[in-house]
Amino acid sequence: MQEIAWHTQTDIPLLAVLQLLPLMGAAVTWWLSDRKYVLGIARIFAAAELVIAVILYMSLDSGTAALQFAERLDLPGPLDYHTGADGITTLFVLAGSLLVFLVCLYSLVRGLTDIGRLLAVVLALEAVLMSALTTVNLLWFVLAWGVDLALVGYMLWYWSTSPNRDRALRPFYQFQFSGLLLLLLGTLLAGYGNMDMTGKPLSYDLADLSTGLGGSPLATMIFLLLFLGIAIRAPMFPFHGWLPMVARYGNIAMAPAFLLGVKISIYGLVRFVVPMVPSAVHQAGDVVMIAAVAGVFYSAILAARQTNLRHLMSFAVVSHTGLLVLGVFTLDAAALQGSLLLSVTFGLAILTMLFMLGLVYRRIGSTNLSRLGGLFDRLPVLATAFFIGGLAIMCMPGTPGFAAAHLVFEGSMHHFGALATMAVALGNVTAAGMLLWSFQRAFLGPAPAARREQVESATGMELFIAVILILVLLAAGFYMDPWLELIEAPTHLLDRSAGAG
Repeated sequence: MQEIAWHTQTDIPLLAVLQLLPLMGAAVTWWLSDRKYVLGIARIFAAAELVIAVILYMSLDSGTAALQFAERLDLPGPLDYHTGADGITTLFVLAGSLLVFLVCLYSLVRGLTDIGRLLAVVLALEAVLMSALTTVNLLWFVLAWGVDLALVGYMLWYWSTSPNRDRALRPFYQFQFSGLLLLLLGTLLAGYGNMDMTGKPLSYDLADLSTGLGGSPLATMIFLLLFLGIAIRAPMFPFHGWLPMVARYGNIAMAPAFLLGVKISIYGLVRFVVPMVPSAVHQAGDVVMIAAVAGVFYSAILAARQTNLRHLMSFAVVSHTGLLVLGVFTLDAAALQGSLLLSVTFGLAILTMLFMLGLVYRRIGSTNLSRLGGLFDRLPVLATAFFIGGLAIMCMPGTPGFAAAHLVFEGSMHHFGALATMAVALGNVTAAGMLLWSFQRAFLGPAPAARREQVESATGMELFIAVILILVLLAAGFYMDPWLELIEAPTHLLDRSAGAG
């Protein structure tokens, strides 16, 4: 791969601010956890982080693939602090900061216990997420991934909505930390393999790894370790076993928002794996395509059998993850753009549906379809938000997934052929169609006679959250050009570099 280009280091450590500001907010909210005004303080920190993300977007030169706003701090050993941002980074930073801002708002209406501690964990997760998104050090990325999982696991344990939370935590820890171990082994192997190939000091910097591992005999093993670790987090079939259990017994919206709302797994695949070992990625394309096709049909079939909205959504996520990974493995610039945009689109759509589902659970106490029904009359705005989220997952015109899915299918047709592409498209439409069927039954169908509780109307804050999510999805759908321009240059660089590799 071509050596990564860099802009001159900036005098303003914008990326450091992105990481330190939410960390400072986490410390303040933890310290003030029993004060009434802690909620307002957390919202201020989350809003300020979103503003910094917007400044990053406005300051970025999207016409170049070079990593910008470079920051470097020499640390002991191979853990050099080395950060940079391009259009791909900025896209995920914007999505992540918006997600955290909405999570902070959402937590205020859920009536959860120990809200100060919860918001401290949320802001700490944001700091870790920003560190993972801005670093160009693979080892730093993996360690940030591990801290992220630990914080999400703590959230699942402490704020679970089910008394059987152990049934969610056990598979979560077994799967996720097995994946983390695979990532760490692949990272260590990459560092020492690069050192052996080049004779240079041990380094996990992307610029070093992308130039030294291309011809390494260890490239295939490194790829397998890294990809399997990423596939578990994604989650991709057949490594998705943890998600249905978390969906059933874990937190309804808060923890899944961080697991699914920002596709850090897809980002890691594009940022590190493809540039490091492009030849291994190319060789594995057909196997990944077969897994993706099998996964979308497997998930669609299981989604059709679900009677609980949580379970149904979890299998829809698995189905659509296959489409995202398929787009990456085409190694085509247009398909890479589509996959990245779909990652953000699906993240926002799933976040929308999770939030609306959590607000429904707050009123009904259940997500079983047999307990739902007749909710549109009482919750029309929340129902509309859930519906638009489902349309975004279906990639319908007017949502941001429409153009992005077209790009993925175009690249897939060219690389894998029409049959595989049509199979993936059909499976994804089937799974998404089940979401719309569930919407019809939960919101438009008749209310069950056995349900006696009065369904309260949406509060002002709940309406505010729903309207923001609706506007974001529709605005991104009707005005895609800025986001395509943002990631065009770095994806074309990946395409050229993968072809050279």
